[in-house]
Amino acid sequence: MAYVDGFVIAVPKKNVKAYVAIARAAGKIWREYGALEYRECVGDDLKVMKGITSFPKIARTKAGETVVFSWIVYKTKAHRNAVNKKVMKDERMAAMMKDKKMPFDLKRMAYGGFRVIVDNP
Repeated sequence: MAYVDGFVIAVPKKNVKAYVAIARAAGKIWREYGALEYRECVGDDLKVMKGITSFPKIARTKAGETVVFSWIVYKTKAHRNAVNKKVMKDERMAAMMKDKKMPFDLKRMAYGGFRVIVDNP
């Protein structure tokens, strides 16, 4: 069954356009190296529901920020490790990471790898 890397990121609303540009470039690289899917989603309906932890709370958003929820799908965890190894060696990714003008705070990004347990395409 597939393996997924998931991300939750607080992004200043004024930087969403710049984030999209970086995400599109990164997505092409991940797909080039074999990722099955690459998705980036910006918060649209982030209302707080009583008794449920919200994405803004998880992302520790500040005034003027929104949440980006992202995931990358792979065949297996081993496939993910192989793809990510290639991505991290790619010069285009290295150039993006060197850019000190990232449109979000990397230290506030939540990330994890997940085994898919239900898959209903």
